[in-house]
Amino acid sequence: MDVAVGERIAARRAALGLSQTALAERIGVSCQQVQKYEGGRNRISAARLHSLAAALGLPIAAFFPAGAEAEETGEVSVMRALAATPEGRNLALGFSRIEDHAVRHALTRLVSALAAA
Repeated sequence: MDVAVGERIAARRAALGLSQTALAERIGVSCQQVQKYEGGRNRISAARLHSLAAALGLPIAAFFPAGAEAEETGEVSVMRALAATPEGRNLALGFSRIEDHAVRHALTRLVSALAAA
């Protein structure tokens, strides 16, 4: 469960384009502590989980599966797999920095075309 929670923290942080250092500053811990949380090596207290949820703009429940045997399907699974790779995180970070809607749309069309090839 600690690993699953950590993976969700890492995925959300990456989706927001935050570095581990930036998240650490928001919740008042060291960058190394965030690394341990994301890797599931340290358990997260309820108070710290509350801070993380606020910093990441999520309800606390978002860090846990719906049930003990919950399975991810479709888009959530794809997004998690994307966030788990350096390329995916770089892509998400770069895309989040593009402010021009037309450029974002063009990039989305390009990715769709490349994926279909």
